[in-house]
Amino acid sequence: MVKRTTPKRTSFRTVLRKAGPPAALLTVGAFFGAYAIIGPNGALAYGDIEKHLERKRMELASLTKQREVLKNRVALLDPKNADPDMVDELVRKDLNVAHPDEVIVPLK
Repeated sequence: MVKRTTPKRTSFRTVLRKAGPPAALLTVGAFFGAYAIIGPNGALAYGDIEKHLERKRMELASLTKQREVLKNRVALLDPKNADPDMVDELVRKDLNVAHPDEVIVPLK
């Protein structure tokens, strides 16, 4: 005579205990993998990063040029050796003064 055995039922806790950690690791790995591909610094965003970098390089070149112009103006206003034309230009612009024999033509 053949003895029949019924399959042993496993409880939900046992299944969760055995399958929980690998499922959690798989979920976390999938999250970080997707983030590495489609995230803001991911592989698909590389082209946008290159465009942004090129814009920033152009902005840096413009600001460097403006800085050189301002550096030159500051050098012309050095108290020890001020450029008379630069001083005259600033005084006329800021204080709105003119010589008595000059004619002022307002520009609109």
